[in-house]
Amino acid sequence: MQDFQQYGAWRAAVTAALEAYGAALRDAALVDGAGEQQLARALARLRDDRLSVAFVAEFSRGKTELINALFFADYGQRILPSSAGRTTMCPTELLYDAALPPCIRLLPIETRAEHLSTSDFRDDPSAWTTLPLDLDAPERMTEAFRQVSLTRRVPALEAERYGLWDPADPDTATSLGPDGTVEIPQWRHAIINLPHPLLRQGLVILDTPGLNAIGTEPELTLNLIPNAHAVLFILAAETGVTKSDIDVWRTHIGAGPGRLAVLNKIDAMWDELRTPEQNDAEIARQQLGVAQQLGLDSARVYPVSAQKALVGKINGDMALFEKSRLGALEAALFHDLIPARKEIVRRQLDLDLEQVAAGQAALAGARMRDLVDQLRELKSLRGKNQNVIAHMMRRVELEKKEFDASLFKLQGTRAVFARLSTELYSTLGMDTVQGQTDAVRAEMQAARFATGMRQPVRAFFDTARANLDASNAKVAEIGAMMDSMVRKFAAEHGLALASPMTLSLERYRIEIDEVEELFLKQFGTATLLMTSRATLLERFFDSIASRVRRSFRAANLDAEAWLKVIMAPLETAIRQHREQLRGRQASIGRIFEATDSLEQKITAFEGSHAALEGTRAHLAALSAQVAATLEARI
Repeated sequence: MQDFQQYGAWRAAVTAALEAYGAALRDAALVDGAGEQQLARALARLRDDRLSVAFVAEFSRGKTELINALFFADYGQRILPSSAGRTTMCPTELLYDAALPPCIRLLPIETRAEHLSTSDFRDDPSAWTTLPLDLDAPERMTEAFRQVSLTRRVPALEAERYGLWDPADPDTATSLGPDGTVEIPQWRHAIINLPHPLLRQGLVILDTPGLNAIGTEPELTLNLIPNAHAVLFILAAETGVTKSDIDVWRTHIGAGPGRLAVLNKIDAMWDELRTPEQNDAEIARQQLGVAQQLGLDSARVYPVSAQKALVGKINGDMALFEKSRLGALEAALFHDLIPARKEIVRRQLDLDLEQVAAGQAALAGARMRDLVDQLRELKSLRGKNQNVIAHMMRRVELEKKEFDASLFKLQGTRAVFARLSTELYSTLGMDTVQGQTDAVRAEMQAARFATGMRQPVRAFFDTARANLDASNAKVAEIGAMMDSMVRKFAAEHGLALASPMTLSLERYRIEIDEVEELFLKQFGTATLLMTSRATLLERFFDSIASRVRRSFRAANLDAEAWLKVIMAPLETAIRQHREQLRGRQASIGRIFEATDSLEQKITAFEGSHAALEGTRAHLAALSAQVAATLEARI
């Protein structure tokens, strides 16, 4: 756990260094709109950084007990409900949001009847039932957390409408009671907002229901589990890997970075009639067998006893804790996970810092060239008569007129820019996505109970990709036009201008490919003739549409921000050059009228030159400090 606290301290140090650099840039007026956007993005990346760990298991594998042992033993008792049988009936997230008081937010199961995913409800407070948490009374907290275990019985038709029961499915048909009711979870999703030290640092814990819920709650399959930085797949030591375990591992988890298997309840294998060495050998044999079945290195299968680890931590029995072997899992979870996460964040921030520094260097360079040019011009006036100075005034006036004329010509380019921007939103706009979503849903309803339900969904992915490709092409067209305009303007006026900021929507295309891959895993070859499969596909499409909308919404925000700042370097250069021309005109005029001495003016410009050099050195030092903080070991 110390590793995670050090990671939080590293993020805080980088944030402080970046904020100091940004403040210095603003004080020196050496940051434009594009630079401000990069700074804001970098700080938001640090502020919103989360490290999510998902726990997946069949019921009665000790999953919730493992969470208690890993994270909540300091409370001196079980915080999350853990007992024989199923205790987590709905997906439960544990996190900390400083904007909310300690509470548990519960999404009613009735929302499954709507064409919205769990993600669509996150920003709608009215959709959730909120219960406060009393941090000073752990027993009351435990009682509040029991909400995630609650179920209720509803008529079979209602359960069928929620996609939780199907008379044609033998796995669910037997759950029908004599009174015609079916037991279902009371809540669809739970979010526990708790100011635990690790949660404050950005840890997010996902506790999932049993494996059967993994396939029926699309939010888990399409969003929460695939996006988790670590997934702990919990098995029972005495049973090993079951067929349902294998199916879920292959379909929803799979071997990869941050994917670990936990062989829990090894205390069931502590046979007092065998020697400790014999017990260890038996556990090792089971560990190796599990690794082979899951296709994992045996070192990534961790035998533990969560229950004994929790008892050992609470009672201060370190011998029992050591015997539980939980320490090895804790070390692997944070020693492996945190450096990998830090490296991802560091690479992203390196790119942000590089772009901010490049913009600052371009602005400072332009300002320095203006100072040098004016200083050279003023020095050339030494010993010159009034006629020469008057000629120079006329020359500056002519430059200013030519510059103003070229600005007028830019208005035509702005009109083309506005037209292309409008065309971009014809393929990227949210109305387009919503229209396609509604059309696909109608096609699915028309093809219900037939394998043809899959085709409209595949067409939806193809259309989304085509729209992103068209949007990317339009972005490239706008970028090329702006680059040509900047080069021409720079050549005409002898300015050194940085190339316009670039934008790529490729990451959103990749996101859509990943969602389609998850969809094909779930429905690529499966028959949809059962009512439950058809209903499930419809519910999956709700989550698919939500994910695609989220990707397009993010792409829209990126494009909107880019369109606002793509002209920023040019506009800043125009403003600086106009001010420089006015300054030259005023300086020469005052010298012509003998109201200001030439030597005083030269001295003043030499002072400005030295001050700018000092500012550049100070900013370089602050930029180096951010870079050094990014590279610091944790």
